[in-house]
Amino acid sequence: QVQLVESGGGLVQPGGSLRLSCAASGSIASVNAMGWYRQAPGKERELVAHIDSTTNTNYADSVKGRFTIARDNVKNTWYLQMSSLKPEDTAVYYCYARIRPPWRSASSDYWGRGTQVTVSS
Repeated sequence: QVQLVESGGGLVQPGGSLRLSCAASGSIASVNAMGWYRQAPGKERELVAHIDSTTNTNYADSVKGRFTIARDNVKNTWYLQMSSLKPEDTAVYYCYARIRPPWRSASSDYWGRGTQVTVSS
């Protein structure tokens, strides 16, 4: 079994910063691509940031220059540093990863349960 556990969400004022973490645990041979999606009330889930095994990154246009994704391969953990937060960043943030278990050559996608980020004064 593989589990992804997010942490770091909360309430922050506009212009503030938060750092989200996602830790993968369980039967893991390799963690390939990983990243974050978010879903605001009444909206579809959207990709926020993505980082692959070669550390190439891509970001939603709405967060470029404000959010940074990074990974720690030793800890199987990745982070989303969010700065200059805006009320429209309010959403549930979900981490995901493409993970290969030891007993299989193919990878599968795994998701965390989500963490709430609220940007409000």
